[in-house]
Order: sequence, then C-alpha cells, then structure tokens
Amino acid sequence: MMNHKRTPLPPEPEDGVVLPRKIHLVPLDNIAGFDVRPGLYETNGATAIPGGVNFTVHSHGATGVELLLFHREQNEPFAVLPFPEHYRIGNVYSMIVFSLNIEEFEYAYRVDGPYEPEKGFIFDKTRYLLDPYAKAVTGQSGWGKTTPHGQHYKARVVKDDFDWGKMAPPLIPAEDLVIYELHVRGFTKDASSGVAHPGTFAGLIEKIPYLKELGVNAIELMPIFEFDEMLDYREINGQKLYNYWGYSTVSFFAPNTSYTASTEYNREGNELKRLIWACNRQGIEVYLDVVFNHTAEGNEMGPFFSFKGFDNNIYYLLTPEGYYYNFSGCGNTLNCNHPIVHQMILDCLRYWVTTYRVDGFRFDLASILGRDEKGAPMVSPPLLQAMAFDPILGDVKLIAEAWDAGGLYQVGTFPAWNRWIEWNGRYRDDMRRYLKGDQGVAQAAALRMAGSKDIYDPAARGNASVNFLTCHDGFTLHDLFAYNQKHNEKNGWNNTDGANDNNSWNCGAEGETDDPAINELRRRMVRNAFALLMCSRGIPMFLAGDEFGNTQFGNNNAYCQDNITSWLDWSLLEKNRDLFQFFQYMIRFRSEHKVLRKDMSGGACGFPDVSFHGVAPWKEQFDPQDRYVGVMFAGAERNVGPQIVYVASNSYWEELNAALPQLPASMRWELVVNTWEAEQHTYPIEGSCFTIGPRSVMVFAAR
Repeated sequence: MMNHKRTPLPPEPEDGVVLPRKIHLVPLDNIAGFDVRPGLYETNGATAIPGGVNFTVHSHGATGVELLLFHREQNEPFAVLPFPEHYRIGNVYSMIVFSLNIEEFEYAYRVDGPYEPEKGFIFDKTRYLLDPYAKAVTGQSGWGKTTPHGQHYKARVVKDDFDWGKMAPPLIPAEDLVIYELHVRGFTKDASSGVAHPGTFAGLIEKIPYLKELGVNAIELMPIFEFDEMLDYREINGQKLYNYWGYSTVSFFAPNTSYTASTEYNREGNELKRLIWACNRQGIEVYLDVVFNHTAEGNEMGPFFSFKGFDNNIYYLLTPEGYYYNFSGCGNTLNCNHPIVHQMILDCLRYWVTTYRVDGFRFDLASILGRDEKGAPMVSPPLLQAMAFDPILGDVKLIAEAWDAGGLYQVGTFPAWNRWIEWNGRYRDDMRRYLKGDQGVAQAAALRMAGSKDIYDPAARGNASVNFLTCHDGFTLHDLFAYNQKHNEKNGWNNTDGANDNNSWNCGAEGETDDPAINELRRRMVRNAFALLMCSRGIPMFLAGDEFGNTQFGNNNAYCQDNITSWLDWSLLEKNRDLFQFFQYMIRFRSEHKVLRKDMSGGACGFPDVSFHGVAPWKEQFDPQDRYVGVMFAGAERNVGPQIVYVASNSYWEELNAALPQLPASMRWELVVNTWEAEQHTYPIEGSCFTIGPRSVMVFAAR
C-alpha cells in the first residue's frame, strides 16, 4: 500500500529569497515503508547515491511500473514500490529510495500496459523484468546450473571502486595489430592449461606471459556480456550441450558472472577489469565481441524477461502482424536504429569504455545495425554514424562482421565513415581456395595479400581489412587441412548444422592419421597459411590454439560443445613446439618489416609500393591455371632506409623454378622464410633464381 505522507517543507520566505537547506535530497513520500522522492531522470539503471539508491527506467507504452526489492538470492520480493504517477516525467519513471544498503538487496521490475500482440504490445504485469541497464545480473552465476524458478533474472547495484592508476591505454595503430580470438572459458578450462582458476578471467590473466611470448598485441574475447548458457540446453548421448559460445545476450551492461573465479557481490566486473588492466600494462589491447543484433528472448515462443516487457514493439523489429523478424537467425532482431535502442547501444558502449577501459569492439552480424525499423538496409544508418563520431569512442577500434543471417553481405560496402574496419570474409574464402590449390584464384590471392584494394579504396577506407583464415566459426587451422567435410554429429542435428563450403582439404586422409607424409604435409600447409597471413597487408587475426595445432575434431560449429572439442588442449603446445616457434617467428618478422603493414612511401629503389609476379618477374595479371603468386612490397622510411620484401607462394603440387626481380647493385636478396622447413634460418641468395618446393611459401628480404 502506498502512503503519501509528505515531509513538510519549510515556509517560503516573504521576500521570495530561497533559503539554503541543510540536506540536498530529502524524502518527500513514504512507499511500502521506505522514504522516497523523485529521482535522477537522466541516469538510467540503478545507481548508489549518498543516503540511498536511484532507480530510473523508461517505457513508452507502460501504464504503470513497480520496483521489486529482494533479499539476496531470494525469489520473492520483500518489498513492492509502485512508482507514483507524479514520479513519471514523459516516459521515464525515476525514484530515489533512501536507506538502502546495496549489499542487502537485489531488484527487478513489473510493468503494466496494454496486451495487443498484433500491435506488438505484450505487457504482462505478472512478469519479473530485468532492468535493461542492469550492471550486474543475479540468478545464474554458476555455470551450467538451471534456474529453479524459471527466467527470474534480478539485478544488483554495482559499486565501481576499481583503481586504474595512471596507466594509459596502449592505443596501438591498426596496421600494427595482431589479433588473437579466444573464448574465456575454453581458453583455460582444460586441466592441461595448468592455471589455478580454469575457465575464468583470472585464468586468462595467468596466461598473459604466454600471450607476450607468442607476440600477439590484441585479444578479442568471445561474448562476455551476461548470457544464458542453459538456453536450449540438451543432452545428446549423455553429452551435455550448452549455449557455450554466448551469442545470446541477457544483459548488455553486465559481465558474465560465471566467468569469475569468485563471487563478486556488488563488485561485479572487478576481475574482468583486472584482466584488462593487466593486458594493457603489457601492451595488449582487449576487444569485446558484442551481440547487439538480437537478445536471448527469442521469438514468440522464447523467454520473456526484460525487453519484451518494457517495450516489445520498440526493442524488436516486428512484422505488420506483430511477429519477430529474424535477420539474426536466432529468433528476433534488435531494432537498432529506433532512437531508444540507438541510445541504449551508445550508452552501453560508452559504459564499457569508461568503466572497463575496453580498447575495441567486434560487432556480431553488424549489418543488422544498419537496418531500419522495417528491416531494410540504410545508406547512412544513424547508429553506425553515431558510433563513428562519438567522442568517448574516439580511440576505440570498431570491427564489423559485415553480414547478417538475412542475406545482407556488406564486405567492402559497410557504412564506415573511414572509421569502421571489417572482418574480410573474402580474404578467408579466396586464400583458403588458393592454399589448397584451386584453379583460377591466383589473381584473387594476390589482391588479398596486397590489402584488398579492389574491395577497400585506400583513400576512403584506410586500413579497413581484418584478414583471417580461421575464427570461432568454422574449422581450426589444423582441421582446415585435416578434413574435407564437417563432422558435427555430436551437436545433435545429424550433421546438418554448420557451413558446408569450408574450402578445406584433408591432405589425403580424413581426420587424424599415423601417415608421417600426410602429417608433415598438414604441418607445412599450416605454416603456409600463417606465413601468408603475416605477409598480407591489413590486420591479421587468428584463432587461439592455431599456433600449436589445436583441433575440434572436424566440428566447424562447436557452439554447444563445453568440453575438449572447444577447450584448448595445452598438451599440444609441447608436442607441436616447432609450430608455435614458427608462429612466433612470423609475428616477429611482420613487426620488424613495416612495409608488410602499410604503404610507407609509395615505393622504393624504383619499385612500386606493391607489385605482382609470376615465376618470371613483373606479371600484372595471373592466368586461370596459375598456382604460383609472387607479391613484392617496397617502401622507405626516413632515417631507416628502404624495405623490400618478396613473398613467393606455390600452391602447385610440384616444385617450380622462379626468379626474383633484379635489385640495385648495392643490395642482395636473402631467404628469410621457407615453409618447406620447420626451423627457419636466413640464407643469402646468389643471383635471382630459386626453386620453390611443392605447396610451400618462401619469403625474401632485400639487404
């Protein structure tokens, strides 16, 4: 019951002069036994303030909102506080509740309003709703544990007292990045990782020296927003299958509590902050893979725990009949360019940058972020433009997966304002085909190595291409050369899930084999792939574990596999130490040769910036039957001198004789990389002729 006992105000002075009050914020009402007053309307979410907590939510269609207070980890509220009508301004409900200790309660909302599904209104005043701006979510902190009372998510108020000290972010130029994609849980969950806190942010902190040893300078974390791993939980042949990857967001502002080594009551996020601080201290940037294209609420048959209950017709793209558009392939599509959702996403990104010091974001199915409220692609999407020019995001890397499940493919055409960079899916596809020896792709391979200038105009897109051959979605690098077909039977869909067009090659045997010749060929193919990746203009990215031959046993869609299929097997690091050392060598070689990373001066020594070559020098166009590609990079740096690097790749199954371009008399060629050998050495070259082995890569540098 609401008690409107107002605290009396002091009389107004006769002369009109306002006298100062001793207390800035004083209670004005009492509701359910709590002293309250109208809150801070421009501060979304729940925020601790001196003397109480401010609660602010908004709903365009609601007719009433109730604040529910719970004792920690209890399912029924100990207090229900309806927002008085005079606590609403516009569509915003705000209330300060005094004398609340943030460590003694959790909260949720109930929202009343019309129920007209055909118009998108599905208000249900019986539902407990999670605050869309919740900074911490309770109800599923233990991995793999079902919620006994259904989807009753609640939120906690977070006290942000993390001390970042005086450390500045690395701010690594895009062209200097080497990105390493990893899954927080899978990276250290297996016992072979040897960490004290497997499967957590703390476990990843323990592996920072390893990352430094490898040489990467940016890690891209698969989703760490709070998600429900129990969504679509199944058991197949005794194997527990979860929503392991996490591409199904519950709360955009809250970190996944199951990724922490200890429970962080009201300090949620501190372990993640320590990870980011420790990485930045070592010169490693941290990017988050973020999922703004859909939520875990699914379609008409999906859960109902937050956005559906606040404004279903605003947060989601709906058909004229009130059903959900599914451009995400996951049941619903977030209405990203609606002003309300637009603002929430910007607020969210700003929060992660200011509170967590995140260095960059990779946007899953980013093309959805450019669709209008009817689902049509926009020429200049307001959300994407706002991100590009937002002052807080000014130093942040913005990486787009420039396609979606609705068939929109925007690689090279993503609305960018010379600010966004993209996962270059064409690099992956063209280079995979070239590596395995397909006919007719030599020209495409040369263009991809040269920075995909046919896709990204250097004048308009800068260094926009993120080059990759592997990522979480698809084969590992080992499996790319060990399997002709996907083997996803353990996912429980009769091997119908996952992509069929993998452009892979098993080198003569499907799966693991004891044949030494096949195994050596596979290792050489891995070396070939990584050598070309490191010698390509653009930003290289590879999947964690590729550096020591990690396998998913042919599974190219391991989204549900919380087991050794997806966990890194660190025992392979010693078994394949030579492979790890090759990865180290190539990363270091790239860092030492700026000409591989960017156009330094337009050329050097009479050579252009980039040139293409066949077995004979200076070949501008490749024939369909060509399987040899030579790419030469040349440039000069002030006070350093010229840099010239020639990359020779032979995807043919026989050795070839080739010739290098003629250098000035004062210079000579040195062989610096030869994937035919596991161990790398530098050799001077007499003359310009050389023989390149079958299915191998050689790299030469001018001295």
